[in-house]
Amino acid sequence: MEEKYMVNDILENTKAGIKDYEGAILECANMELRQTVQNIRNSSENFQYELFKLAECKGYYSPAEPAKPDEIAKVHNECM
Repeated sequence: MEEKYMVNDILENTKAGIKDYEGAILECANMELRQTVQNIRNSSENFQYELFKLAECKGYYSPAEPAKPDEIAKVHNECM
């Protein structure tokens, strides 16, 4: 398997795992366990960002084009 596909697969799986941690945090009544899961989530977020920077640097991942001001204004007006 090419490195590009492995990196993108790890990125997607890490993002999915972060969402699972967030759900667990919201449901956790035990503060010690909640803090532990928050720490794991934070580490996962840091790992995901570092891997994203690597993928972007190598050309494996291209973020979407920034929204145009008129597009932002349209969405803003629809939400108000």
